[in-house]
Amino acid sequence: MREFALIEHIRRRFGRTGPSVVRGIGDDAAVLTPPPGRQLVMTTDLLTEGVHFDRQTASLEEIGYKAAIANLSDLAAMGARPDYVLVSLACPSDCATPDILRLYRGMADACRPYRVALVGGDTSASRSGLFLSLTVTGSVPIGKALLRSGARPGDRLYVTGTLGDALAGLQVLGKKRRASSLRLSSAARRVLIERHRRPIAHPRLGQMLSGHRLASAAIDLSDGLSGDLRHLCEQSRVGVELDAAALPMSPALRAYARSSGTDPITLALQGGEDYELLFTVPPSKERVLLRMAQRTGRRLTRIGLIKPARFGRQIKDVTGRLRRLPNTSYEHFRSSGVK
Repeated sequence: MREFALIEHIRRRFGRTGPSVVRGIGDDAAVLTPPPGRQLVMTTDLLTEGVHFDRQTASLEEIGYKAAIANLSDLAAMGARPDYVLVSLACPSDCATPDILRLYRGMADACRPYRVALVGGDTSASRSGLFLSLTVTGSVPIGKALLRSGARPGDRLYVTGTLGDALAGLQVLGKKRRASSLRLSSAARRVLIERHRRPIAHPRLGQMLSGHRLASAAIDLSDGLSGDLRHLCEQSRVGVELDAAALPMSPALRAYARSSGTDPITLALQGGEDYELLFTVPPSKERVLLRMAQRTGRRLTRIGLIKPARFGRQIKDVTGRLRRLPNTSYEHFRSSGVK
């Protein structure tokens, strides 16, 4: 593998750009024409082998795909349209050119539906595993970015999709050697593993929420519901009453919880990397939101109510009793530093 030959191969294979790209891959920096009347939104994410992914349980296409989804989901939570991506790689000696192209193929699969253009990045050798860093830039109409700080008491708390599937899929992969002891159908197993390996981001929904001013605050679920909800509440200086009975969970997750002796609500609260959107809606906008969801076929579930800050963060269990909402989400450096 030769660095400059690799870069040229990537440019030819994945560097297709549109008229807003004055100069993409090939110079010291990309030159872009900013969209008129819009604000720039940027996000970046670093993935480290052994922390964020394991090449023994995920293909290189899946690793690349998920890396792109993590960034696209951040822009979705801001209500932004994704436009450009820069990719930086540090590759160990056992990665050959075809392996790296498989990574890019996965990233391209995630970015293609949103016409995100690859405009640059960097490559390096690594002596300790594979490192993958993406920076995705997007834009939003001036003044319409969704923030974590806009929730107000009385707002309804909504979430897209289902919760906990990605964590359950990771646990299923970890239990492969003793799969016979896990009484789970092959269909349920496939659903959960697919949700872990190939999650879905929601940029178009985020743009609808911001463009129609339906959401007052939003965050994507990358670390887990309990922790990400805490971030939203802290930034908005509000409390929340979360309804455990309302948490949307897939049949596959419930089946896994039964077979593994795990509480499904615990999985829904803890599970990260579902990349669903968690957002708040003022009561006056709720009817419009539900009509939009019905028209577009989106699964949206109301799971709680924003309260004054003095209420704190509480969860109503299935018996109706209120208790403090624990933070069970993943956090880097909390203990050993390994995810």
